[in-house]
Amino acid sequence: MRKRNCRVQVRLDTKEYQAFIKSVKKTGLSQEVYLRHLINGSVPRESPPAEYYVFIKELHNIGNNLNQIAQKAHILNVIDIKRYDENCRRLEKLVRDITAAIFLPERRK
Repeated sequence: MRKRNCRVQVRLDTKEYQAFIKSVKKTGLSQEVYLRHLINGSVPRESPPAEYYVFIKELHNIGNNLNQIAQKAHILNVIDIKRYDENCRRLEKLVRDITAAIFLPERRK
């Protein structure tokens, strides 16, 4: 059974409708999801460019490489573990910050 069973119908003129469709297409969301974001007080962001996914993949690869180096370093006790762990946390934070800046909807002011 559907959770959302209340239907709302809205009439727009041509100009409003075109602006609405343009905004929805920029986000990559469905019209329903777009409107739900607006109703809940957030403005959906535009879909990120294709390069975003390439960058995120590369950041994840770097993180995986750092993790492998860390495992070896902990066993051999060769590098500054504290400094390495700090850099790993910075990398993870960077990935989260990029994702938040690109994907997550902004709160309306």
